[in-house]
Parts: sequence; C-alpha cells; structure tokens
Amino acid sequence: MLHRNESRQLGRKSPRRLHDAAQFFRSWAEKPLQMGSVTPSSRTLSRAIARAVNPQSPGPVIEIGPGTGPVTQALIERGIAEDRLVLVEYSPEFCDLLRRRFPKARIVQGDAYALAKTLDGMLSAKAAAVVCGLPLLTKPEPARLALLAQAFSLMQAGGPFVQFTYSLTSPMPLRNAFFTWKASPRIWLNVPPARVWTYRQLSRN
Repeated sequence: MLHRNESRQLGRKSPRRLHDAAQFFRSWAEKPLQMGSVTPSSRTLSRAIARAVNPQSPGPVIEIGPGTGPVTQALIERGIAEDRLVLVEYSPEFCDLLRRRFPKARIVQGDAYALAKTLDGMLSAKAAAVVCGLPLLTKPEPARLALLAQAFSLMQAGGPFVQFTYSLTSPMPLRNAFFTWKASPRIWLNVPPARVWTYRQLSRN
C-alpha cells in the first residue's frame, strides 16, 4: 500500500515532466525498438540507478541512451559533476534537448552498440561507470554481450555497468558469464515496475 505522500507524488507531474513524457512518447511511436519505454524513467528508478555509481571513483561517467535526462539529473544529484558526464544518444532531438539541459556535459550523437568506436579519442581517462538506458532485450544476446565487453574495455577495473529492465530476468545472459552481477529489489513505484542490474567484469587475476 502506498503512503499518502507517495500517492501524491505519483499523481503530480510538473510541466517539464509532462513535456518530456510527450516527447518521449513521440519518439517511441516513431522508433519503438530503440526506446526502452514509452515514458521517461521515474525519479525513484533514476535515483536507484544513480546509487549504483560511486561519485568518489575518478574518471568520466558514461550514460548511453539518456533520452530526456532523468537519470542524468539523478547522477548529478548523486554528486557526480556535470562536466564528468559523457552522454551517448542516438536521437538528434534528444541530443539538442540534453545540450540545453546539461551544457557542461559532453553530448555525443552516435550508435551505443558501437560504443568503443563512437567514443574513440573522446575520453580523457578510463571511465568510472557506464549507465545504460537502452532496451537491451530487443537485441540478440551476442549484441548485448558485445556492448558489455566494449563498456568494460572503456572502464577502470571494477567499474559498474548499470542497466534497468522491466523484465523479471537479467538483460545480460548469465550462463558462462565473464562478469559478476547484482540485482536490486523490484521498484514498484516505477510504471511499469523495474529492477536495476549491476555488472562488473571478473578479475583477470
């Protein structure tokens, strides 16, 4: 059962959030397989994603598929300086919006599934984390695993790859895994309910 203040939060949306939801839905209607949802991530889910990133870890923080930026904002509120953020977004419209909202972040329009090529020469150091908002389950397993391997190659040892999903199962196949994983409890305040998965590369030692 929701408390009264939680119910109010669910029922109350700012004009900006309504605008974001409308723009998100238009983009989803045009290219549904490129979008993880028909609406932006809720504040509850965005904060849960951001909590998986340690703001004290040095280096840039890469976010792929930021959309209208709810997780980006949560990362900033988590204590990650805006100028540490590298946002990789496929949609030109979302890129324009992100540049207006986060002028200190580096916005890169490109294909996240070719992450290493898209970010070639753009990182000043190994990344502290990669946060992913892509609908991974729309892609075949080899493409998902290739993305994860690319992300690990761009990160410092032990850096997290953070992914949310509405599915009950891991977005990354867990058999014969070259990584460890941790799943959050189900986040019921998001619509639809979601779970945050954190993956880290197995030590090569």
